[in-house]
Amino acid sequence: MKALVFTGPGTVEMREVPEPEPGPGDVLVHVVTSGICGSELHGVKTPGFRVPPLVMGHEFAGRTDEGRPVIVNPILSCGECDVCALGLRNVCRKRRIVGVHTPGGFAERVAVPESALVALPEGLDWTAAGVVEPVANAVHAWALAGTPKGARVGVIGAGAIGLACLQVAVSGGAGRVEIADRSDSRRAVAAGLGADAAVAELTGEYDVVFDAVGAAATHEQSLARLRPGGIAVWLGLADPVSGFDAADLVRGEKRVTGSFAYRDADFAEAVELVGGWDLSWVSTFPLAEGAEVFTALMNGRATPVKALLAP
Repeated sequence: MKALVFTGPGTVEMREVPEPEPGPGDVLVHVVTSGICGSELHGVKTPGFRVPPLVMGHEFAGRTDEGRPVIVNPILSCGECDVCALGLRNVCRKRRIVGVHTPGGFAERVAVPESALVALPEGLDWTAAGVVEPVANAVHAWALAGTPKGARVGVIGAGAIGLACLQVAVSGGAGRVEIADRSDSRRAVAAGLGADAAVAELTGEYDVVFDAVGAAATHEQSLARLRPGGIAVWLGLADPVSGFDAADLVRGEKRVTGSFAYRDADFAEAVELVGGWDLSWVSTFPLAEGAEVFTALMNGRATPVKALLAP
């Protein structure tokens, strides 16, 4: 079968690969749509725990052999540890992720555990199905912020995760949502999705700031723009350096929390939310064009904001 394969630093290639062999409890999913994530772009450009050769793709949906339309929750936890017992499968110490630790959805077919399948609701199209996973990240971040209705919300980064944070905050009843990005085109998209302001850099004071970039500079900005007692939720993974003013954190009694992936309830809520959203920022390309699209995005092309690959 055909698959987009991470073959080495900075390189992805379309290749013929062996058919997946489902193990006990696994189901074969015929991929219909699979999203390219910013973490994959970074992971290929600067390799770390993703080990080539690897078929990536952790944001995908498709049909089982018998035709069931499904979305895949790619987090595979042990289900037995103290953390899993608390309902925190997303931060299980032994977690694995489809498309990171096992072959993923940048292929015509992939084998995943039956337990990872979530039914695609009737009426939800494949574009929406392809962005459920990143939207679940935003739902989780909003929950960590306390789902603060009426809040002044700032979002740093108008990529897919930042736009999802914007839309979740608007859907969740935020009082005002402003978003910052260096790209004119992405700011225009954000304005069209309901941002009260789309700017190059946040300048106000906010109850909540979502950092969907994760660079040292955006960490610093997320804290600097918080009101005393506010909360910054960090989703981005661009840079491990913290970069913030710890004294300001203490004196302002500000809070920072990391937000990694999502809980099962967040994933289910994302399925319910995304069907009613404007997804004009999502574009679909044939899997055969995957290497070209992936490489262009990896090298800094700002559009599309979100690319889905369709075998």
